[in-house]
Order: sequence, then C-alpha cells, then structure tokens
Amino acid sequence: MDLSLDGLSVVTDGRSLVRDLSLDVRSGQVVGLIGPNGSGKSTALRCVYRALRPSSGTVRVGEQDLSRLTMRRSAQVIAAMTQDGSVDLDFTVQEVVELGRTPHLQGNQALGRRERDLCERVMDQLDIRHLARRGVLTLSGGERQRVLLARALVQEPKILVLDEPTNHLDVRHQVELLSLLRGSGLTVLVVLHDLNLAAAACDRLGVLSRGRLVAAGTPEDVLTTELVDDVFGVKASIVAHPLTGDPQLLYTLSPSR
Repeated sequence: MDLSLDGLSVVTDGRSLVRDLSLDVRSGQVVGLIGPNGSGKSTALRCVYRALRPSSGTVRVGEQDLSRLTMRRSAQVIAAMTQDGSVDLDFTVQEVVELGRTPHLQGNQALGRRERDLCERVMDQLDIRHLARRGVLTLSGGERQRVLLARALVQEPKILVLDEPTNHLDVRHQVELLSLLRGSGLTVLVVLHDLNLAAAACDRLGVLSRGRLVAAGTPEDVLTTELVDDVFGVKASIVAHPLTGDPQLLYTLSPSR
C-alpha cells in the first residue's frame, strides 16, 4: 500500500516544526527519514500514526485520506514503533506481543490458533521467544525494543512506521532488524540517525533540515559530501561498500562554525 505525505505542516506554539513536507513511499519500499536533531523527523512520523494532527496538508494511505479512517481501521493498516513506546506495567513479553492483535479483535475476543501461531512466529523472527514468560520491565533496552517491534509486526499492517528502531540494539540485532525490514514486503517509513545503516537498509532517503525536505532520492543520489556538510555539519568521505556497493560515510569533524 502506498503512503503519501502531501504538503504536511505542523505548527506548535507559533513554531513551525514541519514545513510543507511532501514525500511518497511506494508499496513495498523502505524509505528513511534522516536529518539532525530537531529537524522534524519524529513530528512527521507522529502525523502518520495519528498521534498528532497536522496543521495543514494530508496523509494518504492508498487513495484514502488517513483522517477519514476510523482509529481501528488506521491501526489495522498502520503499525508504529515509537521512541516513547514504553510499557509501564509488568506484562509478560508474550502478553505485550499479543496486544498487537487488538485492532483485529472484537471486545474481549480471545486469540485463536492462527493469532497464537503468528505471535510465536514473529517472536522467533526477532529472537525473543525464549523471553516469552519474562516481565518486560526486567528486560534490557535492546530486548524491550525487539518486543515492541514484534507487537507492531503482529498487527499485520500494510504500512510500518519506525522511529529509531535500532536504538539500544547490538550490532547483530541491528543488522537482523534492518534485513527483516528489507525482506518484509511492507511499506516502511523509518527514522534513522546512523547514515550508514540508512544507506544500507533504505531504497530511498528523505533529508529534513529545519522542518523542510531538502533532498530526496536514492542513497547514492542523496548522500553527498556537500549535503552531509551542509545539513549535518560534518566532513565526510563517501566510499562504496566493498560487498554491496552501498555508499558508506567516513567522518572527520568540520571546523567550528
């Protein structure tokens, strides 16, 4: 399912956090949002998973205006993993993952065999099956991150929205997670701070600076020495990964500005 942000703007307390953002994510693509802290990336994502209403502009899923869908239907189409997706009650890992089925159930309907099998399969994919009976409050940050992603995946969404999903993950689980996204077939919009991971995982990148989209395209087209210096304030040499050919950045600090 296609996802389109059309002229999206967010103004809060007189400050423009996102300004006239237009970006298309085609069905099955992984598109990354990159940019410095405070550039509007997370704010844009909040509009997509309906935690925030844009001041102007439209989010479309397929041909439909997202704001016209019921919240239940939105949750059946879009799953989100957010930076603040904490779990305050000490549910077990299995209980948290099973909560992802809530948009598809009526009332207190119990999970059927298919739903239970789906939850177990996703927990296996994310290497958390052995944690099923553990309380989530006893987990490390990386373990909890994988649990929250599992909860999003068992929603069986068409569109997956992720805000810094590699936070707290070790290198192995970062690579496995991004490989999973690439092979999922889902439409994915993801915020990543690590530009090398973004280049390896994403089909296209959108670069935000001060709330505006300043570049969009393939990683090869977007990640240039000039853009990295202008937007992020660092000097970087761009080299091709010896195995994949993806652009990789080698940094040196820019002089003080």
